[in-house]
Amino acid sequence: MSKDENTNDRRTRGLAMYREVYGENAVVPEGDSAEFFDLLIIDQQFSEVWSRRALPIPSRRLLTMGVLAATRRFDILEIQFKRVLETGELTEEQLREVVIHLVSYIGTPSSGDLYRASETAIAAQREARTEVG
Repeated sequence: MSKDENTNDRRTRGLAMYREVYGENAVVPEGDSAEFFDLLIIDQQFSEVWSRRALPIPSRRLLTMGVLAATRRFDILEIQFKRVLETGELTEEQLREVVIHLVSYIGTPSSGDLYRASETAIAAQREARTEVG
């Protein structure tokens, strides 16, 4: 297999996993950031890490949520929160429990941002259910 074929296989596998993790409508950057995104995020993180079979996506997602909260990336955490509600990986009650658990580790100064990210995700999911139903 040539290097190009291997890269294409990794890219295909990585994009499939990326869509599974973030949804079919997940943004794929174009332009200047596309090469970085393809090489490091799709080819490495999603093709080689998220695709490993030893941990299922919900377990990996919980780990990711902890890291995102600890690094105060509430913007990305909100995306994860929305996705767990979309996929049914967590209920609203469980998501709120994740927030309570994380606050005890990341500290109360960040609790407002963490709470806002979860409640925004919950509100978006309720709105989506209302539009469909």
